[in-house]
Amino acid sequence: MTKSTISIFFQFLRYSIEASEEFPSGLSPEMWDEMYKMAQQQSLLGVLFYGIQRQSQSQPPRNLLLKWYAISEQIRQRNVEMNKRCVELTEMLKKDSFESCILKGQGNAVLYPNPYTRQPGDIDVFVMPVGNLAINQRRKVVMEYVRSKFPDAKIRYQHIDFPIYKDVDVEMHFIPTAKNNPVYNHRIQRWVEERIAEQCRHLVILSNTNETNGTAGMVCVPTIEFNIIYQLSHLMHHFFDEGVGLRQMMDYYYLLRKAKDDNRPQTTDNGGLIATLKYLNLYQFAGAVMWVLHEVFGLEEDYYIAPPDEWRGKLLLDEILKGGNFGHYSGLTNHSTGTKYFLKIKRNMRFVRAYPAEALCEPLFRTWHFFWRIFHR
Repeated sequence: MTKSTISIFFQFLRYSIEASEEFPSGLSPEMWDEMYKMAQQQSLLGVLFYGIQRQSQSQPPRNLLLKWYAISEQIRQRNVEMNKRCVELTEMLKKDSFESCILKGQGNAVLYPNPYTRQPGDIDVFVMPVGNLAINQRRKVVMEYVRSKFPDAKIRYQHIDFPIYKDVDVEMHFIPTAKNNPVYNHRIQRWVEERIAEQCRHLVILSNTNETNGTAGMVCVPTIEFNIIYQLSHLMHHFFDEGVGLRQMMDYYYLLRKAKDDNRPQTTDNGGLIATLKYLNLYQFAGAVMWVLHEVFGLEEDYYIAPPDEWRGKLLLDEILKGGNFGHYSGLTNHSTGTKYFLKIKRNMRFVRAYPAEALCEPLFRTWHFFWRIFHR
């Protein structure tokens, strides 16, 4: 993948999200194949097809165009089904005396100009038993609820699998996010606990959840202010796990645009936001993300939540381009658990200088988590 190819892909992407960018002209059939391959790796096929539809001066070869169209239609249909599942899941949990909040996913899609271009993944839902229990109590109640239905459900520190549907994976979260460093993990859990109840009462409409009569369904999603911190923490956690991709960066791009355009307090009071980022050890990573969002999507300075950090930003972008969506193309996931354990340590040691607190604690957290899962299975 050459620098020229990457630059053209970024230009194509900026045009597709309706930024002020010219569509790249004169793409050869081979270059179109590269554009498709990169969009596939970054889970952005739907977004880029939206860009193709917006212009007529340059089109992919017919076979590729038809293939791209078919996949974009599958993405649209998948979003309709995912919206429907989110509403069904929310209503089921409510009947079973749980408040809930859909994390990321379809809650992010509503921020897009065309929500049906975002390529969906699984459903992450934060679940809170009525009564606003503490974390450990909440985990116990949710575990018992899930395992009463699915005794073999796999558990992790943040969530437990809930295989209620055959067509989509569902993860029920006890906590929305976590950090490798125990000091900063304690801080972010406390920050979350002070605000989480509000998130389970913040309703949005997911459209076209019922194709029969076109009615809309409502679910709870985090507020914009909560998401600015939560999703940044989530991105950072995945960066040290197996990687993040441009789809996750695009989610954050639209989140920041929504926050600023709506004149949200947490972005207008930038001093308070920066203090929070520093307190939670997210400030340096925020600078890296701002640089990537500007370089790739053309995010303007008015939308920054921290000064762009070019050095850390280049490090982040290099990992994004190398690993693709959630690091699926890095080769790391193709190894056995034991081999992957040491490969992750080797990978994360490259980040010690940039993020010492998280990088040095990552293997310790992962080792502790291994035994924690054994104890709770």
